[in-house]
Amino acid sequence: MKHSFLALLVLIPLLACQDSMNIYKNPDSIIDVKQLIPDAVFDLRYASSNNFTGKQVSGYEAAKCLLDHEAAHALQKVQQNAKVKGLRLIIFDCYRPQRAVSDFMNWLGQPEQLQVKDRYHPHLSKPELLGPYIAKKSGHSKGFTLDTTLAKQNANGEYREIDMGSSFDLFDPISNTDDPSISLSHRKNRYLLKDLMEGEGFIAYDMEWWHFTYSQSGESELYYDFVIR
Repeated sequence: MKHSFLALLVLIPLLACQDSMNIYKNPDSIIDVKQLIPDAVFDLRYASSNNFTGKQVSGYEAAKCLLDHEAAHALQKVQQNAKVKGLRLIIFDCYRPQRAVSDFMNWLGQPEQLQVKDRYHPHLSKPELLGPYIAKKSGHSKGFTLDTTLAKQNANGEYREIDMGSSFDLFDPISNTDDPSISLSHRKNRYLLKDLMEGEGFIAYDMEWWHFTYSQSGESELYYDFVIR
């Protein structure tokens, strides 16, 4: 028994070290969604400067949507169901490296910039964003969470976002799915997206109408930090 206990004491740090190393490696279970859903619209904001930080976010060296394969296949079904309604998915973010989350935390610690505040968090101060909108750990880093909306084709054949009453990454109560100030049309559009996603096993986040997590994500506590390339 004594030898077994000593062996366990040695094994636990080794397993912890292995997990620590694994977070920097893209596992085979996480795949490129574009290979599975080529007809979705990919607008990966954090791989560009078109986001609330005003720069390409750390860890986003390529504009790719990566997700766990189960979540990706469920999303493929969402896209198929959306197409029946004449719509397409627009995808803003998927897997998010932990270093990107740290980049967001660093941004929170910087002085307010009026232009950024007006566009992304007009009614809330940066400290008020911590928790409800920006967290120290993100489900995105597990590979089961994405930010998405719906698009409809216009007369020129281009897919444009349908009006949800607020834009992606507007950190404001109006972005809460059931905010009472939105119009009936906006509520209908939000619930169209919500119903499509929930119909294939995704769970909505009530604070952000665009945020969904695949419900079969399991109990994994690994927050990955491999770079998107």
